[in-house]
Amino acid sequence: MLYNVTAMKQYQQANYTAKETAVQVVLPLDVETIIPEDDSVRTLMRIAERINYTKLSGAYERVSPREATPKQMFLLVVLGYMEGKYSTRKIEKACGTDTRFMWILGGKPAPDHTRISRFLQRISGEILEDLFYQVVHLLHEDGEIAYEHLFVDGTKIEANANRYTFVWRKRVEKGMAKLSEKQEKLAAELGVRYAFELGNTQEPKEMLLRLKKLAQEQKLSFVYGSGKRKEQLQRDIEALEEIVQKAREYAEHIAIMGERNSYSKTDHSATFMRMKDDHMQNGQLKPGYNVQLGIEAEYIVGVDVTSDLNDTHALLPLLERMEEKGGIKHQDVTTDAGYETEETYSGMEKRGQTAYIKPQNYERSKKRSFRQNAYLWENMPYDKEKDCFTCPAGKELRFSGVRNRKTKAGLEQQISLYQAENCTNCPHKEHCTKAKENRTIKVNWAFETARAASRERITSEKGILLRINRSIQSEGAFGVLKEDRHFRRLRRRGTEGVFAEILLYAIAFDIQKLHAKEQSGRLKTMLFYPVSA
Repeated sequence: MLYNVTAMKQYQQANYTAKETAVQVVLPLDVETIIPEDDSVRTLMRIAERINYTKLSGAYERVSPREATPKQMFLLVVLGYMEGKYSTRKIEKACGTDTRFMWILGGKPAPDHTRISRFLQRISGEILEDLFYQVVHLLHEDGEIAYEHLFVDGTKIEANANRYTFVWRKRVEKGMAKLSEKQEKLAAELGVRYAFELGNTQEPKEMLLRLKKLAQEQKLSFVYGSGKRKEQLQRDIEALEEIVQKAREYAEHIAIMGERNSYSKTDHSATFMRMKDDHMQNGQLKPGYNVQLGIEAEYIVGVDVTSDLNDTHALLPLLERMEEKGGIKHQDVTTDAGYETEETYSGMEKRGQTAYIKPQNYERSKKRSFRQNAYLWENMPYDKEKDCFTCPAGKELRFSGVRNRKTKAGLEQQISLYQAENCTNCPHKEHCTKAKENRTIKVNWAFETARAASRERITSEKGILLRINRSIQSEGAFGVLKEDRHFRRLRRRGTEGVFAEILLYAIAFDIQKLHAKEQSGRLKTMLFYPVSA
C-alpha cells in the first residue's frame, strides 16, 4: 500500500501542469482594447492609413511574412521619435513592453535593435522626404495648413563626431606655406647635388621618380634603425617622400573643406560651430550641422540641412527644395535678420513670394544714439535730383562712380560712391570719418531699396502679427526639439544621413502636433493673435 501511494505521488508530480485546468493568458486577445482613445498612437495610425508606401516598399526586394513589414518598421520608428526614443535599443525594448508598439506589430515578433538599425540605414532621405511631404499634403487636405504664411528659422545641432578631430583652413594654409618654403630650399640643394640627373625640374614628384631611378642604378641598399648610417641619396629620397605625402594631405584637407573653414575627421560634412550650451549662450566649438525648418500653423512643412555656419544663404535653397520635392510654395515668408542679403531679396522677388525679413540694422536704428548721429550716411539729407548727400558741415558728397563686385553666391552688385570735395580743414572731420583724405560714402541702392521695402512690410499691422508668430512658432518648434524631446546630438553621419534623421523627427513632430491640437480643440488654427488686457 505504501508503494502505491508513492507511485501516485510520482505520477502527479510528473504531470502537474498537464492536469491543471487554469491557463494564464499573457496578453489580451485584442491589444487595441487597452489603448486609450485619446492616445497619440491612434492619430499616427489614422494618418498612416492614408499614406502611399510604394517608395518605401521598393527599398526591399523581399520581406518575410513572419517579420514586420517596412510600413510597420517605419511606424515603429516614428512612434519612437514621438515618444523621445531615438535609440534603436530603446525602440526594441518598447516593442516588447509597450502595448502601443505591439499594436503596430499586429502580433508579429518584435524586431531587435540590429534590424531597426539596418532599416534606418536602408531608407534614404529621398524615401523619407516623399513620406514627409505626403504627411504635409494630408494636413493641407484636412485644412490644417493653407500654404500662406511660412516662418523660417535655423538651429545648430551637434554632429555625431569626435569633438577634437578638427581640421582648420588657416592651419592647413600655414602648413602649405611652410611646406612650399621647405620644398624650394630642398630643390635648390638637390639641384646642386644632382644637377645632371634632375636637370631643370622643380616638381617634387618628378624629382622623386628620378632619384629613385638613380638609386636603382647605383643599387643603393636602404637601411633603417639606430646605429646604421644612411647614404645622402636615401636621406634626399625620404625628404622628398615626406614633402609629397604632406602636400597630398593638405590638398585632401582643402578639397574636403570646400568653401568652409573647418571640418571634422570623423564626419567630413560636419563643420565646427559655436553651440549655445546654456541660457547665457556660453558654449564651445563643436562639429555640427545647420538645420533649417519651415513652419506653418505650428507644423513643420519644410526641412533642409547645411554645413554653413550661418543662415545667410540658407533661405532660397529651402524654398526651392520645398517647391521641387513637395510642390509647396507659400505666399509670404517671414524670417529673422540672419537671412537678410541682396541675394535673398532678389531671389524672393523672382520667385513671386513676399519677404518679411527683419533688417539687420532694425534694432540699432531704433536707438536714440543712431537717430541723432548726423554723421551716419543714413541720416544725411539726400538730393535725388542732384544725386548727392549733404554732410553736417553743409558740404555736398557728390556721385563719383560705380564699383562692381561679385558676392560668393555669384550675384553682381553695383556700389555707388559719393565723395566730398575737400575735408582738409573741416572741424567735423574727427567725428565724421577716420580716413586721411576726404569722406567717402558707399551705397548699394538695390539692397537699400529692398531693405526699405521689407522694413515697411514688417512694421505694418500684418508684418507685426507675422513677426510675433515667427517668434512663437519657429522658436517654439526648436524649443520642443531640444528641450522637450532632448534632441541635442545627431546619431547619423553625413549630410544625407542627417537629413534623413531630421525628416523622421519632422514627421513625428507633425503627427504629435496634430494630436495635441485635437486634444486642446485648436484644429485649423493658423496664427496666434495678441490678446488685449
